[in-house]
Amino acid sequence: MRKLFYFLVVSFTFIGCNSNAESDNIEQNKVQAIQDPTNIPFQVLNIFPHDTSSYTQGLIWHEGKLWEGTGWETESKLLLTDLKTGKAIKSVKLPDNEFGEGITILNKKIYQLTWEDHKVYVYNLKTLKQEKIFDWPYEGWGITTDGKALLVSTGGSNIYWVDPSTFKITKTLGVSDNNGYVDSINELEWINGFIYANKYLTDYILKIDPASGQVVGKLNLTGLLQQSNQPIVANTDVLNGIAYNPTTGTIFITGKRWPALYELKLN
Repeated sequence: MRKLFYFLVVSFTFIGCNSNAESDNIEQNKVQAIQDPTNIPFQVLNIFPHDTSSYTQGLIWHEGKLWEGTGWETESKLLLTDLKTGKAIKSVKLPDNEFGEGITILNKKIYQLTWEDHKVYVYNLKTLKQEKIFDWPYEGWGITTDGKALLVSTGGSNIYWVDPSTFKITKTLGVSDNNGYVDSINELEWINGFIYANKYLTDYILKIDPASGQVVGKLNLTGLLQQSNQPIVANTDVLNGIAYNPTTGTIFITGKRWPALYELKLN
């Protein structure tokens, strides 16, 4: 009887160990299945001037026009910018104590975030008259649209889908890569079914799958600023600003107080 009991204990222990080993192998395979983001090659097609007083927070190309949202105390604005000269054609100034952030356009309205003021300004696209102010519970960083909803980043690893009529959250997506969650998600742009995002304080733009939150590609723009051959002053700041031109399939890239704006073709 004791021999039978011993045999059963050993057998179940062996099965249990096997089961745990198989489970560990499955988990290991899952981890191994997450690939490194692929490097996205690109060509610089054009370099345009950019106003170095613009602390760029958002960039949009819409129906042949370049729009820009800027930040900083007393300097936060919504701008319609001349691509060829980098100068403002139209300008709406935010209150001096508010720090402007990302912008996007949907249904003939411009949405502009503020950083720590928990406000979202809504303007009429044609007249630039302010139509609404929404409350937002988090910091405002980047914003884009998939054509139906608004997508908002707050400086962490989450991207929030928001109802444009109420600015209420309808979905939350965590962004991750093969190393885990990715923080500092900033300026956003929706391009051909993917989210492109500046990672704050880096020279990287991330390509994110909106279904899974997985970073599937990475655009390394190290050294892009120096290609303009323009003086880089002390207050020139980090890469920020992505605008997609669906007509040409190219993107415009700039940074905070950068002297140039670049048109890139992704290969």
